[in-house]
Amino acid sequence: MQIKNILKDRILHGQYPLDTNIPPEPRLEEEFGVSKITIRGAIKELVQEGYLEPSSGRGTRVIRNTRAAKRSTWKSFTELLVEEGHAMQKRLLGAEAVRHAPDTEPHRLLGDEGLRVERLYLLDGAPYIHYAHYLPARLEKADLTGLAEQSLYGFLEESGIVLARFRDAFAVSAAPAGVAEQLNLAAGTPLLKRLRYAYDEAGGVVEYSEGYYNTALQHYVVNYDG
Repeated sequence: MQIKNILKDRILHGQYPLDTNIPPEPRLEEEFGVSKITIRGAIKELVQEGYLEPSSGRGTRVIRNTRAAKRSTWKSFTELLVEEGHAMQKRLLGAEAVRHAPDTEPHRLLGDEGLRVERLYLLDGAPYIHYAHYLPARLEKADLTGLAEQSLYGFLEESGIVLARFRDAFAVSAAPAGVAEQLNLAAGTPLLKRLRYAYDEAGGVVEYSEGYYNTALQHYVVNYDG
């Protein structure tokens, strides 16, 4: 399941572009260190979900790179970028148990302790978005190995957390020194800041994230269709 989710994430982020073949099975076996049966099982599920199409002697081709069905007109920001020919890649910078400082948003939402996951997103190889994700302390013992590429929400669902709704807030904020360094910018550079709140079915916060976007590289886009 984890390998399937990583392969799907690569498709959705343009690392395996539409109408191209994914790497051959032996290469994937070597990369992930698993058996041929495991790789074939992951590919089979992606074929059933409509992302891949196998062809005898010609490899396995990407035939869909959006989550939504074709009849849907809504696309996520990443889907819009991939549709324009860009590729997004994630890099896990760190994941650790932390104590939240008093009078901070993570402390207000999640209490004294939690799990902090720091990730960098690259747009066509250039640092573009820095994210710090704050998660409940009960996830500290979860398997974090797939978070380098796996969807954060896929990880939460695998950990038994059902996501019910989201809320986003946007602002302009000076880049903190650590964020600016990761984005190759001067400290204090004005950036688009995105705050995301994810809630479970009981209304509790199960994720709070702070993202900084270098919009000099690429504007944040929202697409509306009637």
